[in-house]
Amino acid sequence: MSVELLSPAGNLEKLRLALEYGADAAYLGFSPFSLRTNAGNFTEADLVEVIDLKEKTGKKLYCTVNMLFDQNRMASLEDQLPKMKQWPFDGYIISDMGVIPLLRKYLGEDVELHLSTQASCTNSESARFYHQAGFKRIVLGREATLDDIKAIKDRNPDLELEVFVHGAMCMAYSGRCLLSAHLAGRSGNHGDCSHSCRWNYRVALEEKEREGTFYPIEEYEDYTTILSSKDLCMIDHLDELIGSGVSSLKIEGRMKSSYYVAAVTRAYRKALDKDPQWELYREDLFDVSHREYSTGFFFGSGPIDPTKGSIITKKDYQRRTLFCGFVRERKENDLYRLELKNSIRKEHLLEIIAPDLPNFPLDDFILFNEEMEEIAQGDHNKPCYLQTHAKLRDGYIIRRSL
Repeated sequence: MSVELLSPAGNLEKLRLALEYGADAAYLGFSPFSLRTNAGNFTEADLVEVIDLKEKTGKKLYCTVNMLFDQNRMASLEDQLPKMKQWPFDGYIISDMGVIPLLRKYLGEDVELHLSTQASCTNSESARFYHQAGFKRIVLGREATLDDIKAIKDRNPDLELEVFVHGAMCMAYSGRCLLSAHLAGRSGNHGDCSHSCRWNYRVALEEKEREGTFYPIEEYEDYTTILSSKDLCMIDHLDELIGSGVSSLKIEGRMKSSYYVAAVTRAYRKALDKDPQWELYREDLFDVSHREYSTGFFFGSGPIDPTKGSIITKKDYQRRTLFCGFVRERKENDLYRLELKNSIRKEHLLEIIAPDLPNFPLDDFILFNEEMEEIAQGDHNKPCYLQTHAKLRDGYIIRRSL
């Protein structure tokens, strides 16, 4: 079996892009039982289009039902499962073992089970236990090293292993964190994380007899991001990952932009296929919004990566480009309708991202409004048309430098 590239699909648009830009499979949340309740997720209104995409592409779709369920949410899940049976899911990603009998009751005894990274499986004995319980695939905890993965695979050769290769990491163990619930009243374990670990904090001392008087411990321009981890990026180590025995390489990001899903999926697709120009596509990983990159725990256990240094970042988000929107249908006279997410101007240096072409600039273009009057600027949510001699297609992405 060739290794699978698995991409995030926070909504229908991202699902289309993930599959078009090179993913072999996508994982998506069925509201409201996913660990990304603010990702948009999928509802019954999307069912027809999801079935159509599945039939056209033949690619796999995995449903995330990976929150930690309390009594009320478990009852709600049972109410929704008959509806979920209509969806063309190939497998279900879960972390709460109580979900298993419900899935088998409503979806069949042969339902394909994938263990969520939330379950923190990082050793061969745990993997064997879950395999014997009926899991076809384990999404390993992010703390597993390459040596751990090899050992787990060697001792469980019939078990599929999945690992995250790119995207945000959590400062908590396998993502099980109470910080958001404590500070914002929003539980990350119920899919509503406020990303409190990305906030800036000031560390201070308060002396017992001087209550209310705080003495600052200054670090990094008065504030510290000690709770915020670097982003994961393993594009330069795919052969090592594949050699360790993994079956699926997973990109994080159901709450990220459509631009992120397309650009990152394409970069990993080209790297996996050993495209002669894959390093050009690799550059897109530095153009999308991201934090400082690291190789996570793959080359060493614990919070320190001996090959790359600490996984804690002191830097804010970085990006070199701005996602401007999509090219839509072609009209006459090399005229294209645009779906804009950010403004574009005549003087901007625009660039096109396409599924199977290196990025190319739009050197010469004219903008028009709905009345076909030439305009200097196109804006989000306003009709806009672009005329160019470049050959464009519906779904191409437009971006510009910052």
